[in-house]
Amino acid sequence: MKQAEIKITVELDDHNVPENILWESTDAENKEKVPVKSMMLALWDHNYKNSMRIDLWTKDMPVDEMKRFFYETLQTMGDSFLKATGETLIIEDLRDYCAHFADKMGINTKG
Repeated sequence: MKQAEIKITVELDDHNVPENILWESTDAENKEKVPVKSMMLALWDHNYKNSMRIDLWTKDMPVDEMKRFFYETLQTMGDSFLKATGETLIIEDLRDYCAHFADKMGINTKG
């Protein structure tokens, strides 16, 4: 069986606010730690039937990039949900909401 390891390193300031977030994977072509400004990790606990989440962003994450990050995360969650369930009708609704979200947040989705 193939196995890969994903490692996330979070560097905190004196008030436990993330200053740097780095990620690396044993399965990636790039073997170096990659800096990121924000991350969302969701895990499903089958035993307790609930989600566990870690949402982090660095203190210098620009608000306009956070808006774009949320927009793209919503879009890719829709892709994942469609792939996992085949539920096409609700995905159309989610795409409509994503377009509404982008419009309200002033996110340019054309380029």
